[in-house]
Amino acid sequence: MIPIISIVGRSNVGKTTFLEKMVRELKDRHYRVAVIKHDTHGFEIDHPGKDTWRMAQAGSDVVMISSPNKMAMIKKTSNELTLDQLQAQIMDEVDIILSEGYKNSNKPKIEISRAELSSELLCSKEELLALVTDQSFNLDVPHFDLDDARGVVEFLIGSVLRPAREREGISALP
Repeated sequence: MIPIISIVGRSNVGKTTFLEKMVRELKDRHYRVAVIKHDTHGFEIDHPGKDTWRMAQAGSDVVMISSPNKMAMIKKTSNELTLDQLQAQIMDEVDIILSEGYKNSNKPKIEISRAELSSELLCSKEELLALVTDQSFNLDVPHFDLDDARGVVEFLIGSVLRPAREREGISALP
């Protein structure tokens, strides 16, 4: 099963920036990574007037666009999909799924916390896989500095990920 790890924290704490660094670290180690961004307000990736937008406006339930180097799918849903349902959409294509948000999911979480924003955590100890913070919390989970994406990735490789060299038959990684 593909591990799903949710990166959570208060608004403007630096989740996206830290997640971006984690993705780069994982890619440097030859992992295939998916990121699922949770947006509680709804979103639009189509632009009015573009062909895909026009097809969706005409009533298409699924609109896909493809080019030689990427593809995108826009699919109408009757309700918000769970992380497990989203995971099923990309099975066997990635080694790890990192989500930004989904703080109410049942997936293990890495919480990012900054002293300047709050001295309280969003998650309970039982939900946490690790903390990324500039303050001290009396919790028995690994703590990492706010700039230590490499340490978090090494922790994930040691705890939830199979080494990429085993999957790909690589004899040595940089």
